[in-house]
Amino acid sequence: MNLDKVISGFFIILAMTINFGFFYGDMDSLETHSKYELMAAIIINLIATILKLGDKTQMGSVLLATSLVADIQLIVAATIWAVAYYAFVVDKEIVAIIISLSGGAFLANLISVILYVGDTLKSKR
Repeated sequence: MNLDKVISGFFIILAMTINFGFFYGDMDSLETHSKYELMAAIIINLIATILKLGDKTQMGSVLLATSLVADIQLIVAATIWAVAYYAFVVDKEIVAIIISLSGGAFLANLISVILYVGDTLKSKR
């Protein structure tokens, strides 16, 4: 068993599941979406991105690209939430933007997990 692959796979899948946990809920209100879960999703996505930096293969490049997309979308969602909370008012439009960005990040994480599993199944023992 390759410990590096186990740790990398763990963080890739954890990033997707935590992101889904934040994304799942009512689109009209932030009561069902925890700011702490969004922060956890950002941190775990950043850890998964760092773990993907050493891979020099073509698949590694695609996995890194999907991870960077998820990072950017989650960071932008948190930034919009913070700016709207402290400078403006958090209305339904802002809530929809935050949750939509999280949904895009979830989709990028889902693609990353699918590619990771496909690459694992393709590799020879």
